[in-house]
Amino acid sequence: MKITKLTKGISLKRPLEGGNEEQLQVVRQVLADVRAQGDAAVRAYTEKWDGFTLQELRVSTEEIEQGAKSLDPQLYADLKEAAHNIRFYHEQQKRSGYRVQLANGSWLGQRITPLDAVGLYVPGGTAAYPSSVLMNVIPALVAGVKRIVLTSPAGRDGQLPTGVLAAAHILGITEIYKIGGAQAIAALAYGTESIVPVDKITGPGNIFVALAKREVFGEVAIDMIAGPSEIAILADDTAFADEVAADLLSQAEHDALACAILVTTSERLAEEVAQEVEKQVAALPREKVARASIAHFGAIYIADTMADAVEAINSLAPEHLEIMTEQAEQVAEQIRHAGAIFVGRYSSEPVGDYFAGTNHVLPTNSTARFASGLNVDDFVKKTSMVYYSEQTWANHAPKIARLARMEGLEGHARAVESRGWRKGE
Repeated sequence: MKITKLTKGISLKRPLEGGNEEQLQVVRQVLADVRAQGDAAVRAYTEKWDGFTLQELRVSTEEIEQGAKSLDPQLYADLKEAAHNIRFYHEQQKRSGYRVQLANGSWLGQRITPLDAVGLYVPGGTAAYPSSVLMNVIPALVAGVKRIVLTSPAGRDGQLPTGVLAAAHILGITEIYKIGGAQAIAALAYGTESIVPVDKITGPGNIFVALAKREVFGEVAIDMIAGPSEIAILADDTAFADEVAADLLSQAEHDALACAILVTTSERLAEEVAQEVEKQVAALPREKVARASIAHFGAIYIADTMADAVEAINSLAPEHLEIMTEQAEQVAEQIRHAGAIFVGRYSSEPVGDYFAGTNHVLPTNSTARFASGLNVDDFVKKTSMVYYSEQTWANHAPKIARLARMEGLEGHARAVESRGWRKGE
């Protein structure tokens, strides 16, 4: 990894997203075809891109149960424990509405209502991501969503991975479809003969999935447009180089566009981490992917002071941030922008990916400056409520009418004034 002296105002390297015009045109065609042709278009694109003929879009109850039974019992138990942890964490996020009493019997309030139906996309095809099932479904369950739909691309055998089916079985999810890519997003957004449309779509996917989500936004809600994975590590001389290198590579192995950055105040650590990364990457099964990530979007920056290092991290606003320093909790308090923060030596990023309970669907590409990770609030909507008594109306109607006329909206003014005439007021 390249070692660079951190200077003020530096723009830390990170991957870009957005796709190209050719990819966007492909996505738009898929969306149009599914909207017009429904199941037929879904089947045609599945055969074209996933390599098998889709007989039944929906996964049967028997397939779900068989998938759960086929998973190694210890793994099934691990998934159940992870699900428990994730549910516990997200239960803390639940909010109820409120009502504030005003004078004369009037009140203001907010009602929080779960969404009716959500579609959760789980990546698949060449890999299995049961953790994505847990991370997307559980906040929706905690929020109280009644209809939860899963879509995930099947393998060339036409089957979903047993881990994905087992995770769905643990959570009681039975509406699952063997479709992926832009066609899955289109089916969830527009509906087909087999799939009733949903109100919101969440979950990560490849560039075609991301572009499709962006295109259907407005027809339905979406969680975010997630780019390639990112990790930043903020470390000082107390950190261990082999552990830092391993954590950097944990994200580099995701994708050739993944971003892995170390910001440190220790020149010694910087040198040792660079050596450790080269040593460890050679032993990774996904060596080629990790090497490409490190080569293009990996970097080590040496800061003069911890304050400079913190400033650089806040500028980057990474998806994942590990803090491996003395007084790590105090340093964490200075971080304003990060999707998730992992504090201390034993809080390696995969702890959050799988087991601790925090959500791993997180903002990327510096959007942590204004965005949050997936949470219970993503699956509810908030409705404001107003009740004015007659006396409160009488006290404030002239003020409201004056404000309306100031904006040139006579109809607004007359609407609020109209209440009094029946009593001769």
